[in-house]
Amino acid sequence: MHSAYLCGRKLASQTVVARIGTSLREAKAFLENGELVGIPTETVYGLAANALDPKAVLSIFETKNRPSFDPLIVHIDSVAKVPVLAAQVPPLALQLAEAFWPGPLTLLLPKRAIIPDLVTAGLDTVALRVPAHPLTLELLRSLAFPLAAPSANPFGYISPTTARHVAEQLGAQVPYILDGGECGVGIESTIVGFPEGQPTIYRLGGLSVEAIERVVGPVQLMPHSSSNPQAPGMLKSHYAPRKPFFLVAKETMEKVPEDGYLLFDTYLDEVPAKYQRVLAPGGNPSEAAHHLFAYLRELDALPVSRIWAEPVPDAGLGRAINDRLRRAAAR
Repeated sequence: MHSAYLCGRKLASQTVVARIGTSLREAKAFLENGELVGIPTETVYGLAANALDPKAVLSIFETKNRPSFDPLIVHIDSVAKVPVLAAQVPPLALQLAEAFWPGPLTLLLPKRAIIPDLVTAGLDTVALRVPAHPLTLELLRSLAFPLAAPSANPFGYISPTTARHVAEQLGAQVPYILDGGECGVGIESTIVGFPEGQPTIYRLGGLSVEAIERVVGPVQLMPHSSSNPQAPGMLKSHYAPRKPFFLVAKETMEKVPEDGYLLFDTYLDEVPAKYQRVLAPGGNPSEAAHHLFAYLRELDALPVSRIWAEPVPDAGLGRAINDRLRRAAAR
């Protein structure tokens, strides 16, 4: 079933209406026709197109207003598809894929010529991932091509974790949004590459550093880039609400009734509760990650002048949450 959600847009000589639904048949038809589809994953919702069709991929950049120097992640349905798209697969990469796929892990590998340069921003590596969402996995298995799919939001804004978020942000620019419910993890995948054989994390995400190191040993962390990212999601300023956003310790926050507050595990007594969001009342970093983007959206939609956020404990998924908070405040 599907339901009309937003007004239509003109495509060629027909009107296309953005819809939210669960029809794999419709999603497949749009993708095979070179159109965009919003897809659910366990991390965030993606804006998907045929990764082997440069024209379709270009529409991702245009719809998101994403700079062409920022590469995209390519989604596949199994480890078996990796050699089709990657020229080399280091043994450590295979170990990680076998341990964590499907899941919130992206592998950065030398690409084959079949991948358009637009997908990789001209780099000689491609970011590959097998998402852990049953609807999207079934969709991928039904297609004759992989899907390029960055987060389904205007570039630089808060990533979407529900189908409605996608519709509210991109509207009728996306003719169909596959509704898979709320994202379970809530933050983007961890990206791991292997320069000179050394496992290197290019982006912190939904798979913790500790989990990765249990499989492959010590890893390096790649710093962010402001203008020349080597992998998706490396730009210094990203994930930001539209309101002025400040990341400070809780005790140094200005306590203003007209401001919004994103807190880790306890409320502030000095400001109205309706202007506060607590990520994890029980102190669980996984719960905090799950709520992060949704609560940022809610605060951004409130009649507040500014948004204050406190860092979370910097371990496990807390590292990825703090990474997103720092980049939201970077501008």
